[in-house]
Amino acid sequence: MGMNKITRLPIFDCHFHIISKNYPLEANNGYLPDEFSINDYYERVYGYTLKGGAVVSGSFQGFDQTYLLAALKSLGAGFVGVIQLPATVSDEEILNLNDHGVRGVRFNLNRGGSAGVEDLVSMAKRICDLVGWHVELYLGAESLSYLEDKIPALPKVCIDHLGISDSNFERLLNLIRDGLAIKATGFGRVDLNIEETIREIHKVSPDALMFGTDLPSTRARRVYSDQDFYTVLDVLGENEAQKVFSENAINFYGLEKTQA
Repeated sequence: MGMNKITRLPIFDCHFHIISKNYPLEANNGYLPDEFSINDYYERVYGYTLKGGAVVSGSFQGFDQTYLLAALKSLGAGFVGVIQLPATVSDEEILNLNDHGVRGVRFNLNRGGSAGVEDLVSMAKRICDLVGWHVELYLGAESLSYLEDKIPALPKVCIDHLGISDSNFERLLNLIRDGLAIKATGFGRVDLNIEETIREIHKVSPDALMFGTDLPSTRARRVYSDQDFYTVLDVLGENEAQKVFSENAINFYGLEKTQA
């Protein structure tokens, strides 16, 4: 299992966080993370062939936009942002964020810090109509029971961290059949058989899975490991893994034109 595959197979890191004390942070259930700068991120993924990635707002960043716009400006081409917004956000703000590289709005239904489920469908439709963004859901798969009527109404949606647990897995697979995207991220925070879950999801839709590091793995039982990359590679083989490592996310975030 030579590490050369990490250098050879390009990745689009669909899920990581940048954390700076220079911007507003709010304790979430008493938790405040350590800093994790762009330099820290680049040091950790040194050796990977990085095509870009998605910087995702964490619960502890609330509705702050300033840190994300600064991070996207520094990271440059190939990187996009996923932000948390209040339901009261104006069209002008959304258009401005879109101009600066934001491509999704996150609903953190696990930990809060975002708009609530009551605003999910109306916000998703409004924002998708305006700028074409997707909705990103951080939830436990058990929540799919009460969201069953809402998720199909969302124009474009992905779920974080393989859905966290294997409860409601058949329901999740049905949503994936209908076009739901899902992040193969956060392996250190899930309660499921990772290999089996990746295999089953890929069988249902080879376009659904998107790989990411989830760095710096805040509150996870273990942090991201290079072995997580190899887990995906070992389950799917190189050709299919390549879609999961970069192609699916590049298509999902609408970057295929800029990467051509």
